[in-house]
Amino acid sequence: MSIPAFGLGTFRLKDQVVIDSVRNALALGYRVIDTAQIYGNEAEVGQAIAESGVPRDQLFITTKIWVDNFSADKLVPSLKDSLAKLRTDHVDLTLIHWPSPKGAVPVQEFMSALADAKAQGLTRQIGVSNFTIDLMQQAIAVVGADAIATNQVELHPYLQNRKVAEFADQHGIHLTSYMTLAYGKVLKDPVIEQIAARHNATTAQVALAWAMQLGHAVIPSSTRPENLASNLKAVDLRLSNDDMAQIATLDRGERLTSPASIAPAWD
Repeated sequence: MSIPAFGLGTFRLKDQVVIDSVRNALALGYRVIDTAQIYGNEAEVGQAIAESGVPRDQLFITTKIWVDNFSADKLVPSLKDSLAKLRTDHVDLTLIHWPSPKGAVPVQEFMSALADAKAQGLTRQIGVSNFTIDLMQQAIAVVGADAIATNQVELHPYLQNRKVAEFADQHGIHLTSYMTLAYGKVLKDPVIEQIAARHNATTAQVALAWAMQLGHAVIPSSTRPENLASNLKAVDLRLSNDDMAQIATLDRGERLTSPASIAPAWD
């Protein structure tokens, strides 16, 4: 299996807001939904999916294990709880959401437990999120690079994460970009505005297309149906080599997500 290039993120969306977002996205043709235990919205995502009428085999559902559930005795039970909330007997992808704070649970322990979840049929694929090169190396040592479907990381024109991307590519590990629009910051970037004007596209479409052309998956979120529909058009936008080169110059190492309690020593 591969990681779909385009999906819907649900970070920070709660209650009826997330139900409406997922329902509207599915109606527009989205088939990839990304959630997480810590988002506190798995049950609402599951409700929206159930009410959509879209057959389960047409969907690609991702969830992420929170740091409190990394130990060998907690990971699989927590995933089973997530499946109950999502109203499904399996997810398509399960990620370790963040590295274990201060290494409290060894990589060996949680990656082995995650591999066990896959062996039990609870998840089709497994992967990691917010992992540095060192942490990816440790995960590879436990389960092998072939078993790691993706590393989901903050990646946008202002933080292009090239060292991590290069290492992942060398080992056949796909990258999923989150916050591809940098909390909306890139939407008003003059360079991206000029590229968007040339293509008669939106700046959001340009940023999303840029990440996908680099080979990454994207999971933008939106609560507005018109933005959901517009973002989806990024799949068909092709940027020129010159466009890509211009966006490459925007990298300034601007990291927007780095919670002190769990963030690793970034590359």
